[in-house]
Amino acid sequence: MIESFFQYEFLQNAAITGMLIGIVAPLLGVFIVVRRLSLIADALSHITLTGIAASLLLEKKVSAVQDLNPVYMGMVFSVGGAILIEKLRKVYKHYEELAIPIILSGGIGLGVLLISLADGFNTDLFSYLFGSVTAVSRSNMWTVLIITLVVLTIVILFYKELFVLSFDEEHASISGVNGKWIHLLFIVMVALVIASAMQVVGILLVSALMTLPVAAALRIAASFKQTIGLSIAFGELSVILGLYASYHLSVPPGGTIVLTAIIILIMAMLYKKVRNQLYIKGETV
Repeated sequence: MIESFFQYEFLQNAAITGMLIGIVAPLLGVFIVVRRLSLIADALSHITLTGIAASLLLEKKVSAVQDLNPVYMGMVFSVGGAILIEKLRKVYKHYEELAIPIILSGGIGLGVLLISLADGFNTDLFSYLFGSVTAVSRSNMWTVLIITLVVLTIVILFYKELFVLSFDEEHASISGVNGKWIHLLFIVMVALVIASAMQVVGILLVSALMTLPVAAALRIAASFKQTIGLSIAFGELSVILGLYASYHLSVPPGGTIVLTAIIILIMAMLYKKVRNQLYIKGETV
């Protein structure tokens, strides 16, 4: 694959895009998991699917939008879904978690309807569902690069606010943190990352890349910053090994990336178990 990487542009696009997603997806995933909002990634991914289906339907029905990139329509729907989740969280102040299943089920329902109107599944839609090494264009790669730089800049600038909001919203409010706008900014970032990651990982599996590396890191890390570092490392390892396996097995990369992340999680759990047993034996001696 190393030789092919320098020969074929599509491999360069997929590898670079995958490595960028391997940074920002686990990075935001740490804050998502700490806030106990893991399902929000699934909700936004299904809304993104609705956007993709809407774009494919428009391509078939309206000749003026033949060149419309479905990724951008997916981003619009994903960001719209993120804003709706925030609005619903305010409506159900005492049952904020209801906002996620409402958007999740709505996204699935509308997505199924649009897919049916677009004459069902086709090769393009399949690649968005499970990822495709050949589907990532150079323009998509640049889009992901811009989103990555924006996300990293915002996380660095507002790290303290995001950290405090993740663990204690009441304390953040008393401290003068504008939780409303910070949370909205955060959820929009999540929406953009999910939409941009779909061509490599696939819409149905992108949430796994935001949570599985974090789950593995939580078993080993001793601090919040260490959790972020390990999550990114595990995310990168999952993407690199997953893309390598995908290329040689000629299968969608989404499945291989997620299975690699699962293996890393199992190894982290075993490491934690062995370390605890050795510690207990050391204490008894």
